Amino acid sequence: MEQQLAYAFLFTLLAGLSTGIGGLIMVFSKKPSKTGLSISLGASAGVMIYVSFMDLLPLGIESVGEVLGILLLFVGMALTMIIDWIIPKVENPHHNMGECLIESNVDKKNGDEESLSSSHKQTSHPQMLKTGTLTAITLAIHNFPEGLAAFGSTLADIQLGIVISIAVAIHNIPEGIAVACPIYFATGDKKKAFKISFLSGLTEPLGALIGYAFLAPFLTDQLIGGMMSVISGIMIYISLDELIPAAHSYGRGDQVVLGIVLGMAIMAVSLLLL
Repeated sequence: MEQQLAYAFLFTLLAGLSTGIGGLIMVFSKKPSKTGLSISLGASAGVMIYVSFMDLLPLGIESVGEVLGILLLFVGMALTMIIDWIIPKVENPHHNMGECLIESNVDKKNGDEESLSSSHKQTSHPQMLKTGTLTAITLAIHNFPEGLAAFGSTLADIQLGIVISIAVAIHNIPEGIAVACPIYFATGDKKKAFKISFLSGLTEPLGALIGYAFLAPFLTDQLIGGMMSVISGIMIYISLDELIPAAHSYGRGDQVVLGIVLGMAIMAVSLLLL
């Protein structure tokens, strides 16, 4: 059990810190590929939806019964919905990244790229620094249930935890861009933009730690099974409310569907082989 816990914390930590990859992409790439982001987000949603219905929810129902298992599915959705209501949509990291990239690219085309580190950028775009800071805060709050999802699924099955953690990590890369983009655009400081995007992902393992602290005294096979139903609800809600709409905002509908199908196919093959 101790080894399982160590893997759970490790996978959750790595998934959370993948926001730093998004930060690196933002500060070292002139124009992140929106098509790539769209397909990746779609694939992440496909993985989460498929594994939720085909693996996590059946495990929960098998462990706690059909009625309670389905009820816990909607509890997971409700918890994530409440967090989403608390955080204003305008500051949701999945919704402000595209606007930031567009504005940044327009300024670069106008010849302002070399002045990103100058005081002109800091005075011309004071709102961008506030946007980046608020995005980091909201991202931190959104990452709590995702951390619990990665952690709980690893407790149930290490191989399943690897797949879920990878899906969450893919999900976190554009979030890292969403944090780094406005901060870099406002200050011209690459290190600061990367540092904040990297640190914002730490709330994912923190969410796992808090969840474990509350649940550890009661941790049984039945409780872990019930967590699987809750986690399936969390991941389905995140996919429908965040990932798929964000994927549509960065690419065409067929690219989004391609990503979703690819994600589901990869998950299906993985479950068959494991």
